[in-house]
Amino acid sequence: MTQNFPRSGALLPALCLALCAGAAQSSEPDTASQVAQWSANAGVVSQYVSRGIRQTWGKPAVQAGIDVVRPDGWSAGTWVSTVSDRFMEDGRFEWDLYGGYSGSLGAIGYSMTAYIYRYPGARISATGDRFDYAELVPGLTYRAAYLKYYRTVSGKFFGIPNARGTGYLDVGANPDLGNGWTLNLHAGDGRVAGAGNDMWNWRDAKAGVTKDLGGGWSASFAVTRAWGRTDAYKAYTTGIADAAGNLRSANVARATAIVGVNRTF
Repeated sequence: MTQNFPRSGALLPALCLALCAGAAQSSEPDTASQVAQWSANAGVVSQYVSRGIRQTWGKPAVQAGIDVVRPDGWSAGTWVSTVSDRFMEDGRFEWDLYGGYSGSLGAIGYSMTAYIYRYPGARISATGDRFDYAELVPGLTYRAAYLKYYRTVSGKFFGIPNARGTGYLDVGANPDLGNGWTLNLHAGDGRVAGAGNDMWNWRDAKAGVTKDLGGGWSASFAVTRAWGRTDAYKAYTTGIADAAGNLRSANVARATAIVGVNRTF
C-alpha cells in the first residue's frame, strides 16, 4: 500500500516533468548540462497517506529522499518515511529504492521506472510474510497532466501472497496557478491480483495545493480519501493486541486532510 503506497506516488511525476522540461531546452552543449544533478529533500507531514491509505494511524511522519538525474535521461533515488506498527506488524519505516529512464517526444514525456519498497523488520507473524514488494511503472506526461501504471512484479504485494500482476492506475495533473502556487489533482484505481485477493481492491482521490516559499522551502495542503471494494479498509487491523491487550482497528481509507512542509537542497 505504498508512493507515490510517491509514493510515494508524487516523486515520479515531478521527476518526469523536470526531465521533460530539460529536454525541451536548447541542445547547445554546456559544461553544467553534462553533469549528473544531485538533489535531496526532507520534510514532515501531519500524516503519511499513500494511494489514499493512511499508513501512520493519524500520526505525523518524517520523510527524506535523495535523487540523481543524468543528462542522458537515466535517474535513480531513494526515499524513506516513518510508518506505524499499527498499520503493519513490527513496521517502523518505509524505504523505497527506484531508478529508470525518462525522455520526451515533442510535448509528450515518457518514462519507465522500477521501484522496490522495503519495510525492514515488518512481517505478519501468523504467516511469516513480509511487506516488501517491487513494481515496474511506465508513465506519460503532457504539459501538467500525467498518467502512470504501477505493475507488481514480485510474488507478494504488501504482504498479500500470490499477488504478482497487481495493478494501480494513477492519473492526475499539477497545473501552475502562478505566484508560486501549484494545484495537485490525483485519482487512482488499484486491483489486487490473485484468487480471493480482490477484497483489497480500492479507489482513491486527492485534491490539494503546494506553495513555493522560496529558498528550497515549500508547504502543501491536501484532502484525500479512498473507497474499498469491501469493508476491509474500514476496520483495518494487524490482528495483534497492544500491551494492554486491546485489538485496535481504524478506518484507514476515510477522508483525511494533510498538511506538510518540505525543503529541497
